[in-house]
Amino acid sequence: MTLIKTQLAFAGFALFAVTLALCADGGLGDLWLLHASGEAGELARVLVLEIRLPRILAAFGVGAALGLAGAGLQGLLRNPLADPGVLGVSGASALGAVIAVYFNLAALSVWALPGLAIVMALGVTALLYVLGASSVSTTRLVLVGVGLSSLAGSLMALLMNLAPNPFSLSDLVNWLLGSVANRSFADLGFALPFWIAGCVLVLLAARGLRALTLGEDGARAIGADVARVRLLVITGSALLTGASVAVAGIIGFVGIVAPHLVRPLVRHDPAALLVPSALLAGSMLVLADTFVRVLPFAIEMKLGVAAALVGAPVFIWIAARTRGMGQ
Repeated sequence: MTLIKTQLAFAGFALFAVTLALCADGGLGDLWLLHASGEAGELARVLVLEIRLPRILAAFGVGAALGLAGAGLQGLLRNPLADPGVLGVSGASALGAVIAVYFNLAALSVWALPGLAIVMALGVTALLYVLGASSVSTTRLVLVGVGLSSLAGSLMALLMNLAPNPFSLSDLVNWLLGSVANRSFADLGFALPFWIAGCVLVLLAARGLRALTLGEDGARAIGADVARVRLLVITGSALLTGASVAVAGIIGFVGIVAPHLVRPLVRHDPAALLVPSALLAGSMLVLADTFVRVLPFAIEMKLGVAAALVGAPVFIWIAARTRGMGQ
């Protein structure tokens, strides 16, 4: 299957997923009433255009961003288990959101929480480069990322432990569980510039990622600028991940699973992997959110929980089949 056909196939699947999400749980009747007059038509327009559609687009945007970031980092690190969390970006972004919730910064501005999440993601990216991300070995870069992720996790646990009241603790836990419920077009509008910038940066690194399949020394031998590729992928992934955490909280595993499913279809080409991984990850998260939305539970299951329940076994399966770095 050629690359264009592969991309068209995944684009078609994404369109199917979005359409299914719009029609699920009585949505087909609401779509039929969109152009109706009177109270029924007005209610249908509110349900579809102000509640369901922003939620579906948020799920797709978050999934696509995490899938693209995961595919880029897997190509950069030559490790199929890499995702935005491996460099500490996800943890730092989540820590920013937790700080905003803990200190009630949202009372000052509705953009405080998403803004701080993105600032923390970019801050960790800058720290990685201060520590030598453009020159150290890939293994050392991963170890630094794991350390930063552990530090962010411990600080989040500290803030949860020191939560002044049960309501603050509940807000913190709900955020960390991940969800796209009650998202609006304003939330998407805030994240969209960062998603676009991150997408452009990662896609600019596509040829360099292909060269890195020869190893860093081999890539340099054929003229690839490895430092530039690292800068593009790490900064792009930080923007994609920070904006995603700002919109939905922590959503795990989709950035690992989607590229793994796509990789055999593009003959393990890390450059060709990028766009199909984004489309599949977005589709997967839309379908997962549709599933949790229609479950007959009194309290809706969080999207991050559903993603982990499905993604963790797949992650274990991928890890069991991976023989080492670069395999």
